[in-house]
Amino acid sequence: MTIGVLRLPLLSLAVSTAALAIESYSVNPQAGNNTFSAVFDAPLGERINAVSSEIGCQLSYDAKSLSAGGSCSVPLTSIKVDGDDTKTDHFRQWATNKKVEPERCRFELQLDRVKLQGPLEAKKAVPFTASGTFTICGRTRDPAGPETINGTAMLFPAGSYGSAQTLRVRAKIEGFDREAYGISPKATAGWLARVQQLAPVVAAKGDIDLSLFARLTQ
Repeated sequence: MTIGVLRLPLLSLAVSTAALAIESYSVNPQAGNNTFSAVFDAPLGERINAVSSEIGCQLSYDAKSLSAGGSCSVPLTSIKVDGDDTKTDHFRQWATNKKVEPERCRFELQLDRVKLQGPLEAKKAVPFTASGTFTICGRTRDPAGPETINGTAMLFPAGSYGSAQTLRVRAKIEGFDREAYGISPKATAGWLARVQQLAPVVAAKGDIDLSLFARLTQ
């Protein structure tokens, strides 16, 4: 009986210690200090930059395994293209394929297998690699497959960047193929006659950069 009584507190302590190793972070889409930037640079055409600051994320970090995961979301209506209303409207048409209202469309990213090269340290950039699954207006990649993500994470202790412990995350996706997700005039009704004209002007592949400040919530 004595052995049984001793085991229970030890088990509870082990569970509590494991729970403490997992930290939860949140990115506030209204904070104004987070950025999403997608650049498509056509060698014989335009250099187009789609940007938004309304990024919301829920992230987790396991200090024991140096791994992380989570998800992020960007509303389509928050994305501006080259600061131009006409380009922005065209982008919304391509993203939705004119099948859903822009207000109902989001760019969503599920982060899996995020692996840091070392433990997080105060004000030191730690490289990481990850796989990410995109969903755009409910559509997944065709052909199916994850996106490779590279970046760095930096820890700011409580008081050094706001009142809560904060992670600064810089992430990059290279060679993002918008047409694989149907973000294209080819997939949008009413644009077929303009596809050939636009072919050399708008690049199909580009780079996506994310800059995030995630605050500790647990």
